[in-house]
Amino acid sequence: MTQTAPRPILPQAVSTPRLRARADDRAPTRHYALLIALLAILAAIMIYPLISGIAAAFFDRGHLSAFWIESALQNATFRRQLLTSLALGVVVTILCNLISFPLALIGRAYDFRGKKLFASLVLVPMVLPPFVGAIGMKQLLGTFGSFTVALQNLGLLAHKDGIDWLGKGGFWVLASLITLGVYPIAYLNLQASLANIDPAMLEAAQNLGGRRWTNFWRITLPLAMPGVFAGSTLIFIWAFTELGTPLLMSYPHVVSRSIWDDVAQAIGGENSLGYAKVFVVLLISTAVYLVGKVTLGRSGFAMTSKAAVAQTTRRLSFGKGLLAASPFAIITALALLPHIGVLLYSVTAIATEKAAGWGPANTFGWYRTVIPNRYTLAGYQAVFNTPEIYGAILNSIKYAATATAINIVLGVAIAWVLVRTRVAGRLALDSLAMLPLAVPGLVMAFGFVATVPQLAGGLTHLLWPLGLHAGLNTPAEMKDWLGKYLIQSPFLLLVVAYTVRRMPYLVRSAAGGLQQTSVTLEEAAANLGAAPWRVMVKITLPLIMANLIAGSVLTFAFSMLEVSDSLILAQSPAAFPITKMIYVLGNDTSGPENVRNACALGVVAMLFLIAAIVSASMIMGKRLGAVFRA
Repeated sequence: MTQTAPRPILPQAVSTPRLRARADDRAPTRHYALLIALLAILAAIMIYPLISGIAAAFFDRGHLSAFWIESALQNATFRRQLLTSLALGVVVTILCNLISFPLALIGRAYDFRGKKLFASLVLVPMVLPPFVGAIGMKQLLGTFGSFTVALQNLGLLAHKDGIDWLGKGGFWVLASLITLGVYPIAYLNLQASLANIDPAMLEAAQNLGGRRWTNFWRITLPLAMPGVFAGSTLIFIWAFTELGTPLLMSYPHVVSRSIWDDVAQAIGGENSLGYAKVFVVLLISTAVYLVGKVTLGRSGFAMTSKAAVAQTTRRLSFGKGLLAASPFAIITALALLPHIGVLLYSVTAIATEKAAGWGPANTFGWYRTVIPNRYTLAGYQAVFNTPEIYGAILNSIKYAATATAINIVLGVAIAWVLVRTRVAGRLALDSLAMLPLAVPGLVMAFGFVATVPQLAGGLTHLLWPLGLHAGLNTPAEMKDWLGKYLIQSPFLLLVVAYTVRRMPYLVRSAAGGLQQTSVTLEEAAANLGAAPWRVMVKITLPLIMANLIAGSVLTFAFSMLEVSDSLILAQSPAAFPITKMIYVLGNDTSGPENVRNACALGVVAMLFLIAAIVSASMIMGKRLGAVFRA
């Protein structure tokens, strides 16, 4: 824990009450001005798109109407998809907590060989979006995929019999894939919550005769509820609105697929059915968040923010250590299956390619075998030699770098207002900054789509009077051209979308750094005459630089692999980011090399994100969980 720095001894002439009074008189005005500016910016890039999307759901041919909402709710197929998505969210949330609680409790109570390694390995699923892992799972669980072939080799299944595990258990395969991809969110939040429970409480309960399970249900679980809520809310919303995985699995029975089918019409402005469905999803997500906040997030149990005494762990012998490590090993092995599938497919040789291995030449390298028998690096060569694919990497770097730069400025400013000021309205700013964690990416993406006509109209009103309308005859033509341009060249839309979606990472990281940094150093600089901007640049930023680096790395990495916004907002091949290119290649059935190239691109993204998460984890340690907290 960071020690609070001692208050520096300043010259008496400098730190006089008069100077402090003047600073205190001036500070609130500057603080309120900054607060208002930040609220205005967040309202413009978050609230306005949400309102635009909601408004589109309630207008029919320019008139206020509930027609589209009624049409969506009266559709039996949509209702079934909605119920399936709700069930998916509940199942994934339960499974994630069932996985994470034992791991977090074991890690808190015991010390054994390899504990740090296993604790790091359970975070591995975060390095690959679940929808990319779906490509690998299709090869593992296909009709004659690895799992079927393994059963045949063991004599448990006839050689001629094939089982389509994906088709027979589509819902449960989908739930398992998402669970194995997002359970680290629950684990990180639980780990952080358990670390803040004062061991003295458990010791007192044991001294009073409390048994282990009784103490768990009456003390540990209630005090960990904020962590349960923080992780469960994000996981439910993620699973409820997951888009990429159902798309690549060709699973149509979820609400995100229904909304996806209306993307083209929504972009073309032909109807508002897609917006109506999005509104229903937003309503449910908000209700779930509020219910969880009231029932789990506001527990009436008083406890200090950090444990009063250090948690002591019990050192286990080699045999018992293996037993304690086994849950980590089992979960990691299961979670790595999609990644292994993607990695193996990325080096599989196509029939026409020269390859290394022991399989027959001129055959596909992974057919009716447990693992590929012909290998090649042609997929990775295609990633870096094909202009469209390599261009997607450059596009993602461009979008993510710009969004990260904006988030650094906004994140530091927001965190400073939240931690260093006492102005009224900080709660509203904090809630607004954390809003992207509670609002599905699918909803935000449709909100940005809804703003395109209005943004095009605003630009037309600005540019037309200035004569900047070469080749366009009327303002209506200019508005139409600008609308198409914003969709075909979505740099602005994607940068704003990535900024909004990943802003909480920078805010939480910067706020954590400010909370651990003594304010007296900044006061000393101010009392010596330094201007506020100079105090920020010379004192504050260097002191929280580690937190900013960690938050920036996470923001950049997860922006590069953003799914919903990329799939919906990137419509032109020249503007595709990585995730949209993976989706396009993964669904291109014109040749197996397309899916193989998608896997190779996924591995490149996976390696990049591994480096990002490991770097952030080394810098922030257990505090990394606070970044994923709503």
